[in-house]
Amino acid sequence: MLVSYKWLQDYIDIKDLSAVDIAEKMTRGGIEIDFVHQLNHGVSGVVVGFVKECKQHPNADKLNVCQVDIGDELVQIVCGAPNVASGQHVAVAKVGAVLPGNFKIKKAKLRGEVSQGMICSLQELGIESKLVQKEFAEGIYVFQDPVEVGSDALSALNLDDEVLELDLTPNRSDCLNMLGVAYEVGALYEREVTLPNIDVITNAEEASNYINVTVEASEDNPYYGAIIIKDVKVGTSPLWLQNRLMAAGIRPISNVVDVTNYVLLEYGQPLHAFDYDRFGSKEVVVRRAKDGEKIVTLDDQERTLSNEHLVITNGNEPVAIAGVMGGATSEVHNGTTTVLLEAAYFKGATIRKASRDLGLRSDASTRYEKGIDQDRVLAAGRRAAAMIAELTGGTIVSGVVEEDVLSYEMATVRLDLDRVNNRLGMSVTIEEAASFMSRLGFTYEQDGNVLHVTVPSRRSDIQIEEDLMEEVARLYGYDHIPTTLPKGATTQGALTEYQTKRRHVRRVLERSGLSQVITYSLTSPEKAKGFAFETTINSPIRLAMPMSEDRSTMRTSLVPHLFDVLSYNVNRKNQDVHVFEIGSVFLMDEETLTKQPTEKEMVAGALTGLWHEHSWQGEKKAVDFYVIKGILEGLFAELGLTEPIVFEQAKLPDLHPGRTARVLLNGKEVGFVGQVHPALQKELGLKETYVYELELQALLKFETKPVVYQNLPRYPAMVRDIALVVDSHRSAGEVEAVIRWAGGALLKKVRLFDLYEGEHMEEGKKSLAFSLTYLDPERTLTDEEVTKAHSQVLKMLEEHVGAALRG
Repeated sequence: MLVSYKWLQDYIDIKDLSAVDIAEKMTRGGIEIDFVHQLNHGVSGVVVGFVKECKQHPNADKLNVCQVDIGDELVQIVCGAPNVASGQHVAVAKVGAVLPGNFKIKKAKLRGEVSQGMICSLQELGIESKLVQKEFAEGIYVFQDPVEVGSDALSALNLDDEVLELDLTPNRSDCLNMLGVAYEVGALYEREVTLPNIDVITNAEEASNYINVTVEASEDNPYYGAIIIKDVKVGTSPLWLQNRLMAAGIRPISNVVDVTNYVLLEYGQPLHAFDYDRFGSKEVVVRRAKDGEKIVTLDDQERTLSNEHLVITNGNEPVAIAGVMGGATSEVHNGTTTVLLEAAYFKGATIRKASRDLGLRSDASTRYEKGIDQDRVLAAGRRAAAMIAELTGGTIVSGVVEEDVLSYEMATVRLDLDRVNNRLGMSVTIEEAASFMSRLGFTYEQDGNVLHVTVPSRRSDIQIEEDLMEEVARLYGYDHIPTTLPKGATTQGALTEYQTKRRHVRRVLERSGLSQVITYSLTSPEKAKGFAFETTINSPIRLAMPMSEDRSTMRTSLVPHLFDVLSYNVNRKNQDVHVFEIGSVFLMDEETLTKQPTEKEMVAGALTGLWHEHSWQGEKKAVDFYVIKGILEGLFAELGLTEPIVFEQAKLPDLHPGRTARVLLNGKEVGFVGQVHPALQKELGLKETYVYELELQALLKFETKPVVYQNLPRYPAMVRDIALVVDSHRSAGEVEAVIRWAGGALLKKVRLFDLYEGEHMEEGKKSLAFSLTYLDPERTLTDEEVTKAHSQVLKMLEEHVGAALRG
């Protein structure tokens, strides 16, 4: 809602308050003001000029040389506007004037003729093109009302005004009109609101002789009123009316239509003016549309209706979509002499349905959807009729032809002050609470410490006691509510053990050089199938009412959306991307198909590009399998899971067959790590990419041994290197496991340092070289003790993996 500061002064005395002050007060009172727009956009030096003479430029076909009186002098201005002519009052930017964008006007010479200023269009003065009347859309603006030559053109065009932009929540539809905003400002500043004076002068005729109203859908339309104004002369609205509409973001059209828009903004009551002579009959019939019925609306679009839409008809065919938009056939135009003015109350849900189905949202439908004041319908119609008669020279026919089954009672809400103070933590007295109700325009009856408040129909958002509590709090001032500590026993908040570990996982991965991302839990059916290696999964879980097909399915893996993150960055020339995510996946199997899905918290990562680069030293290290495996090993070490974790070579769908491993925790699979299959990398437009995904819950809930710190060794260690010949299918991890088991308490460290497969090796065999470190923290080991332990290792290797020392 856009609210003109100058227009607001018609209803409440705020001359001592600035627009910024009001915006600040309203924001603190619960209605946020996003912006206070200055309409002049920094413009200065623009006056009203009178074109005394206009001649063709001697050296240019599309230019005119004008002699313009600007009050204190007569200046020559060269103008290229097609509609400039002598005898016009125009807006003139004098030499030295400033236009929007800090554009300064200077004395110039155009094709040999001196130009001392600029005759302006409204767009050049900062008014949006969509708000400019059609007749002035392509040229300069010409004043239609009497103006004084040399006076301030900005004031005449209301460009010295300020506009408050209200960001209203759905419950505050009462502020979708100027009177509602005036009531709000009046409540905040304890000032009286002055309502418009409605002076309706009618002739001796009866409106019932002109029109008859029948409402067949009374539940959708409990009130319909028709007013007849005859002998109207449609033309341009006076400048003050145009200015107020443009300040509110509405383009002026004609005096009749502009009045209906003006009253819409003033009262919040949508109205519609029909050309009586083009209406098609003397009968208004309001009914539900027929399936497939068509109407051409004011925007010249043909629209197909259904039986859920409400229409205004002439008894035969629709002439308007009720509460949304009128029809083109009965539109008011320059030749209209008699106006049929509609003032009606339509059910919000019906209007919302039609607006949504037809993709047609208007200022009228917005207000009907959110709720209008039932008590203002006829008053707004009478106000508009009086203005139309005044501005068009028309005559109002006596009486309002109406169909009225509208019945409502003002809500009465009980406000218990003890509950208010207990709930809000304040100490408001009953006198203060009563004062707040009076400031809001609510009547009440007092019973001890309780107020029985009667709420006017304009505030339909007030239904329960808590609504009134909110009114008390905001008028009291949210800033004045005291800060208090909770009463009773309190406990200090703390993270659970699981939450602490999860936070630690995030910190470890961040320290390792990975950035955390958060992606959607909803995905497409295709992405839901990828990287979900759970054997129990039969079908992804679809939503009953998805927003779109791309967000229709619960994810079964974090990895596919990490690919989206990589692609997004790579497409923006960020080639080195290392990310991880902690989030839930949702799994369903046949046994739980009719139950809730199983939710598992996972941790996943994706890396591509360079891992590190030292440009001065000429070093580059690309991401590879051992980089990502090393990150995970560091994580497992931090969690105390080094011993129970095993990496086992595997072949998994969409992963490289030779660079993939399962991750086993105490013999149970908890995830995978590997390179994305080259075919999938190409499909995704990625270079070499590595991913992992682990069951975070399994890792964090695994019971680990307590950390035991040991003294630094005081005695020397002994190192023995062995090169073993094993079958090619034997993994280094399998061999290392046997070495650790066989080495006993003296073996402290095992390190693989060489792998050989080549022409000097027997077919089907490979060589693995390990470095074994023996140490006793209590004494110095002898050669005999080490040889004995080492021999045991070699013996067990031969028995369990068929390993032999390489000659």
